[in-house]
Amino acid sequence: MSTMNISLPDTLKSFVDQQVSTRGYGTSSEYVRELIRKDQDVQKLRGLLLEGAASAPTAPADETYFAELRARVSQHAAS
Repeated sequence: MSTMNISLPDTLKSFVDQQVSTRGYGTSSEYVRELIRKDQDVQKLRGLLLEGAASAPTAPADETYFAELRARVSQHAAS
């Protein structure tokens, strides 16, 4: 694992220390890693949403669409 040193103003350092102690993280590194993982998830979701928005329109997601989706899920769960 690589090491990275980050400089923080005192107010941010205090905030990180508080989060570590109140949210059950063992170290500030664990807290920062969790923040980075969450940001990666947000970036991935944003990319998927943009990809979907740029794709060609399909059939509307109406009651029929959801009924068919529920039927497929039920069939898959029964298998």
